[in-house]
Amino acid sequence: MVAINPQKINGNWLAGYALDFHTVSSAPIGHNETGHMQYDTVRTEIGELLYQLKYRNNLPAAQGIIKAAAEFLRPFLHEFDLIVPVPPSKTRPIQPVLVLANGIGAATGLPVMPSVAITRPSLQLKEITAPEKRKELLDGLHTVNASDTVGKNILLCDDLFRSGATMNAVTDVLLRQGQAASVCALTITRTRSNQ
Repeated sequence: MVAINPQKINGNWLAGYALDFHTVSSAPIGHNETGHMQYDTVRTEIGELLYQLKYRNNLPAAQGIIKAAAEFLRPFLHEFDLIVPVPPSKTRPIQPVLVLANGIGAATGLPVMPSVAITRPSLQLKEITAPEKRKELLDGLHTVNASDTVGKNILLCDDLFRSGATMNAVTDVLLRQGQAASVCALTITRTRSNQ
């Protein structure tokens, strides 16, 4: 079993957890030939699996993550009606959040509903550090199919938690437009910085 160290994540959801930090340490080791700073990064066990899935398209890495997440959720399954993945912000050959949400749903028996969609192309928020600019970019970005979510207790699922801006925006849409009864949040890892 993959080792985890659950971390509380705060936001406008009822309760939220990341299964662990993404990294243990990251130290700069110099610039590469194109001038980009390189780092010697040590990741947590689940952080390494997520890195392999998200940035190396290593689909088998998802299995350990899914098993750890399903085991963590087992005592709380009665509290949820469905899993809603945060919609991906970037096109990738493998969409980690969808792979993980569908796998966790299959492992726990919870239905997975991709009920939230993006209304327009958006910049990657990790490139934006100003909270006001992030809020501006997220305003009106998400919409929800309320027929999936009205009166439901939702587990909102994402792969990596940084500032929480996107998950807060999606939670707002689920509660207001989607009329969900409640939203709890689960991410696989969280960064040590919220920038």
